[in-house]
Amino acid sequence: MHTSSSTEVSRDTRFFGHPRGLANLFGVEMWERFSYYGMLGILPLYLYYAVADGGLGMPKDTAVSIVGGYSGLVYLATVAGAWIADRLFGSERTLFYSAVTIMLGHISLAVLPGFVGVGVGLALVAFGSGGLKGNATAVVGTLYDEQDQRRDAGFTLFYMGINLGAFAGPILTGLAQREAGFHLGFGLAALGMALGLVQYVRGRANLGGRAKVVPNPLPAAQRGKVVAVVAAAAVVVLLLVLTGVVTAANLSDVTVWITAVASVVYFAVILASRKITAVERKRVLSFIPMFIASAAFFALYQQQFTVVTIYSDERLDRSIFGWETPVSWVTSVNPVFIIVLAPLFAAVWTKLGPKQPSTPIKFALGTVIIGLAFWMFLPMAGGTGNSTPLLVLIGILLTFTVGELLLSPVGLSLSTKLAPEAFRSQMVALNFLSVALGSALSGSLAKYYDVHNETPYFAIVGGVAVAVGVLIAVVSPYIRKLMSGVH
Repeated sequence: MHTSSSTEVSRDTRFFGHPRGLANLFGVEMWERFSYYGMLGILPLYLYYAVADGGLGMPKDTAVSIVGGYSGLVYLATVAGAWIADRLFGSERTLFYSAVTIMLGHISLAVLPGFVGVGVGLALVAFGSGGLKGNATAVVGTLYDEQDQRRDAGFTLFYMGINLGAFAGPILTGLAQREAGFHLGFGLAALGMALGLVQYVRGRANLGGRAKVVPNPLPAAQRGKVVAVVAAAAVVVLLLVLTGVVTAANLSDVTVWITAVASVVYFAVILASRKITAVERKRVLSFIPMFIASAAFFALYQQQFTVVTIYSDERLDRSIFGWETPVSWVTSVNPVFIIVLAPLFAAVWTKLGPKQPSTPIKFALGTVIIGLAFWMFLPMAGGTGNSTPLLVLIGILLTFTVGELLLSPVGLSLSTKLAPEAFRSQMVALNFLSVALGSALSGSLAKYYDVHNETPYFAIVGGVAVAVGVLIAVVSPYIRKLMSGVH
């Protein structure tokens, strides 16, 4: 089989002026996001709907704990996915095996009955998504030389694929679920991932040799130790589940603690290392308040798949010209706003140049705005039935998106800029850990939501986010000083 060299790939212009491999990655990521968000859009409903309605009849607080814990585990798995790529298979092969794992997970949800399907399916999808998420981005990077002027535009096209999949997935799986049942909805997610794999396999030769390189191969002598550690960890997890220490009801809480401990250890290892300079140590310290703000932001943002889903089911008037839309369609609103607003934000930052707000201020604004979005629920609090107008929730989700664009892409960029030379991958992993912590917290917080206590819930949760954002703004001069020239 012919494999394109790095030089051949960098000169390739067959996909709208970009390397042909970008079309391949665009497609696999679009279908992966189609399957992921399509499944996530109907998952909480499947968990708490009555058995007579095709669900599993779980209590709502248990359902949101599973969804929040699962979302956190996806981002935790990105750390494992990065390690596997760096030490064992390289980014391209890790991406491929991860996509296969995701497809098997969705098939499990579609064909295995009840709680068995949920356990097996979510474990496979979480691990597979973690492996694909970071490595797809890494492989896109290998298509361009560092000085290639097409690089940013290529990532923009790739980002569009992500959001096209995130938009279409909940619409089609939600429609399938409402018309033919949950298992057909999960089956449609599996079909989407299968289509992504087919087109990916057909174009793997276009990706070039750099994507297949293992940067830091694990010595053969150490592989047995790694297998032993993984096996021991699996046994520990199994024992915790069998003894009732970890349950569906406390999954999000357990994930919060695991992620928090992992984050503290990560920061401690980097800060204590002799491989970093005094300036690099200050920059790592400056990332700590940003990490906290990011976790606070995603604790609210990720409630799109917990609280907002329940709200859409029980409190939202979803009728359009007399036809009631599926509940999961609400999760397609955010990707539309991202597609529309992301280029606008990029243009504004480019035009402002050095006059644009500092990174800490962007983080502060994003966290305050997501808190204000929760306060926007308050005028409808205390209502009965499906009485909230659809346009009101669309406006709230627009506010979610503005906060996201101020913080999420900025955070990923910041983690690379503040990273010590010896810990570049670990700093990116820390950024993902902040998302993991926030995602797990979204499930833990959502357990306190009920349609009968909306006012205190939205007021307190939104207020904490606003307070965190204001605090970040107040201490931003000190954060910028620690950042030592990074903006």
